[in-house]
Amino acid sequence: MKRLLDSVLKVCKWMDGVAGTVLVFMMVLTVSDVILRYLGRPIPGTYDLVSLGGLIVIGTALPRTAWYRTHVSVDILLEGYPPVRGPLRLFTRVFALLLFILFTWNLTDIGRSFLRTGETTLTLFIPLYLLAFVLAVCCLVECF
Repeated sequence: MKRLLDSVLKVCKWMDGVAGTVLVFMMVLTVSDVILRYLGRPIPGTYDLVSLGGLIVIGTALPRTAWYRTHVSVDILLEGYPPVRGPLRLFTRVFALLLFILFTWNLTDIGRSFLRTGETTLTLFIPLYLLAFVLAVCCLVECF
């Protein structure tokens, strides 16, 4: 079990590195586009790349955020009722697991649909099935 958890943590760290790299790319692309747009030479497809980059950043950063529990939570209701804290945390974890299993299944189904129909972005014609499958993998890693 420890080996599985160590492997999942390594994957989460790698995915977090991908998120950081894509975020830096998005910032450089946006700044470059603004500067070049001012000079009359905008970068075609910037909107597509930044939008898709946002999906990748959120999807790949999610597992490590959940691993270290650094997401935003509101514990004001639980502070006054300590006996409820344990069962409620168990319920939310089971609910989140089922939700991410459902996300994985639906994103895989959407990806297959995009693959079948050939759906792409409007400007750069990037196939959308790749993003659906990447997000499905991110949700699957989140389940672990």
